[in-house]
Amino acid sequence: MTVTCFLPCRKGSERVPRKNIRPIGDKPYGLLQIKLEQLFATKLIDRVILSTNDEEIIEYAKKLEASKLDIRLRDDALASSSTSTDELIQYAGSQIEAGHILWTHVTSPFLTATLYDAMIEKYLAQLECGYDSLMSVNELRGFIWDESRPVNYDRSVEKWPRTQTLSPLYEINSGVFLAPAEVYQLSGDRIGDRPYKYVLDKIQGFDIDWEEDFLMADAMLSAGICET
Repeated sequence: MTVTCFLPCRKGSERVPRKNIRPIGDKPYGLLQIKLEQLFATKLIDRVILSTNDEEIIEYAKKLEASKLDIRLRDDALASSSTSTDELIQYAGSQIEAGHILWTHVTSPFLTATLYDAMIEKYLAQLECGYDSLMSVNELRGFIWDESRPVNYDRSVEKWPRTQTLSPLYEINSGVFLAPAEVYQLSGDRIGDRPYKYVLDKIQGFDIDWEEDFLMADAMLSAGICET
């Protein structure tokens, strides 16, 4: 069974202009360059499908001549800001019919090749334990409230409990989703009914969504704080 990476990189970004290929740190082709270098260095990813409608991305990717790389031109109708994630999941399922699908994003620059392999190994092991998929998460152990009250502790019992004793909550950080291809085809989803939650630390789970996120990542990379 093969592991195929699905890497979506649409043209245009409203919050961070040219987010995918804008220079960052010492990488002239930015987050895309970082991500492809990571994915090509893995031992357990067999193929990388780069799904894009961006001519600049395609031009750069073609120069790499990487054996793992499969560039797929995506129709603009499936690459707009109004395209839903559900629509893109259905598209990914149509592109990869068998094996396992690892969905990741260039906006998670601190997921190293070693970490990708470790997550795949954990995923395959957990399939034997009754889980049907894996997703990367950040563990939250702070004082979390909804609009009117705490959601992870009871103030009638203790107003300010130690954070170590709080029941953890999990935030999906969109770094990795791993599932068999049939989950996409049968459920129209990138996780199954019982996903294993793979906890990342704050740096590993860092996601670039806004301009300030990009600038922070750039500063960390330029300072040599983070490994890619």
